Amino acid sequence: MSTKQIIIAVDGYSSCGKSTLAKALAAQLAYVFIDTGAMYRAIALYLLRHQIDFNDTASVLNALTQIKLYFKYNSTTQKSDMYLNDENVEAEIREMRVSQKVSEVAAISDVRNFAVAQQHVMGKDKGIVMDGRDIGTVVFPEAELKIFVTADPAIRVQRRFLELSATNASITKEEISENLEHRDLMDTTREHSPLRQASDAKVLDNSNMTREEQLNLALSWANDLLR
Repeated sequence: MSTKQIIIAVDGYSSCGKSTLAKALAAQLAYVFIDTGAMYRAIALYLLRHQIDFNDTASVLNALTQIKLYFKYNSTTQKSDMYLNDENVEAEIREMRVSQKVSEVAAISDVRNFAVAQQHVMGKDKGIVMDGRDIGTVVFPEAELKIFVTADPAIRVQRRFLELSATNASITKEEISENLEHRDLMDTTREHSPLRQASDAKVLDNSNMTREEQLNLALSWANDLLR
């Protein structure tokens, strides 16, 4: 195992398997995995719970002062869970009511500034794999390895359906398709830090790849830099 430490930024669209790839890559390299999407979901959950108007700047800013976010390793699932003010909210932030609002919350400049500041602290010592929408373009434009993940929209819908239907039998593919279309629009057109491919990012289209195949490809890119 190389002792060299780098930052790996994994960006891309919703339901492309960014987190799955980033987690596996971090495990293989013995790096820390940071799920920035979970951070925005936790913030969205807090605002929803407290019925805070996303357009009320003063209320949003005040809410951010009341929010503490951190990741804690779960020995049962062998992954890191998202904690909001010392509460494990990993399951709740994955619910559709949060998914429907997270892109709107992430588009708020004050929210992004709050989250990015924390992400900078998490990555100051390198040795991390961080996934999100603007990691390689805004959070860590100096990242040594930038991966932009994409997949065919129909495949993304099917993957998300299989994930959510396991716990929500009433969910439909139409509902998921509408949600993903809305999130893509919000993510790519927002004023602050829109989703876009960094000019020096390596594109990974995993439409027809297994998890093992995409991991091996990403790992080969990382190892090229760690030699």
